[in-house]
Amino acid sequence: MLQVQNRQIRAAIKLQAMATVAVAIVAASLTGLHGGGSALLGGLVSIVAGTAYGAMLPKSGNFSASDALVGMMRAEAAKIVAIVLLLWLVFAAYKEVIGIVFIGTFILTTLIFSLAIFIRTQQPS
Repeated sequence: MLQVQNRQIRAAIKLQAMATVAVAIVAASLTGLHGGGSALLGGLVSIVAGTAYGAMLPKSGNFSASDALVGMMRAEAAKIVAIVLLLWLVFAAYKEVIGIVFIGTFILTTLIFSLAIFIRTQQPS
């Protein structure tokens, strides 16, 4: 199982999940079941990619700057691969997808994830 060690990344994933559910409820009420499903899938693409990124990040430790950079690049590559594969999978498998809702939710949740660096979390006691 993928385990995300970084508190900011975990907090961003929680915010992504909340935003996904909120958009899915609104989309379902406005466009029906397929709109809600499209919103859920759009958010899940970003959530899964963010989880892959967080799991691939180097753990805290004594790393050189180059080791940290290589680890971050590897994590970013995993995120991009997950996004491309999941976007393709949704468009190939879900014929009733409402594109604007799906892509809109995906963009929203991706922006939320990119703001993870600004999330302040409590230090565990």
